[in-house]
Amino acid sequence: MEDCPEQAVKNNVLGTYRTALAAMRHGAERFVLISTDKAVNPTNVMGATKRLAEIVVEGLNAQGSTAFTAVRFGNVLGSHGSVVPLFERQIRSGGPVTLTHPDIIRYFMTIPEAASLVLQAASIAKGGERFVLDMGKPVRIKELAERMIQLYAPDGAKVDIVYIGLRPGEKLYEELLLSGEDMRKTQREKIFVTEPETVAPEDVQRMVGEVESCLAKHEDMVACLRRLVPEFRSAEEVNQAVSNSQDAMERAQSCTSA
Repeated sequence: MEDCPEQAVKNNVLGTYRTALAAMRHGAERFVLISTDKAVNPTNVMGATKRLAEIVVEGLNAQGSTAFTAVRFGNVLGSHGSVVPLFERQIRSGGPVTLTHPDIIRYFMTIPEAASLVLQAASIAKGGERFVLDMGKPVRIKELAERMIQLYAPDGAKVDIVYIGLRPGEKLYEELLLSGEDMRKTQREKIFVTEPETVAPEDVQRMVGEVESCLAKHEDMVACLRRLVPEFRSAEEVNQAVSNSQDAMERAQSCTSA
């Protein structure tokens, strides 16, 4: 998505918008957006477009009988793009294991747990909520790699870890809540909910119109996203701020406790 921001916008923003309109038109009872922790104070195109998708469903919620809600969570172990299958392949082939940064941390849950919690959140949705799943404690990816080497290395062979540098838009830690968002418990274990965000329908129309205009004119899509998502900052700026104040693990844990 960093390489093809126009396609990311078409899929995550306009795709969500048009699918939501179809759900309303056909009288769907509920519409659940799968969001991500990367939508919180985004530093990359994926996060910024998912943040706009959250705004889309919030703004459409009051326009018909369909209940729109979003579920926000982090990485899923073993899913497409997960580091776990990659690390396993690298270890079984003798290494090295490639890691972007020694201090990078992430939240993780399993595929069955994520699927179950998403369905449970959908079952209690009344419309307008933004659910946040309990991702547990953040995991330092370096420690994950070291444990996997112990588990999968052939006959205890030595497998090196090589640092290849952060990818474009990648930050050291992820957050689950925006500034000003309060999280409270629901009747379902491991499912929390934030206060609804007030988004006027006309704001959604304006946002979608600006996105479509940027696409039609082939404008700088990242610049367009920055206009629409004020909290969208560069990963370099965010990572430097963390390095100057506290490490990523402490920052992530403070977000969890909040």
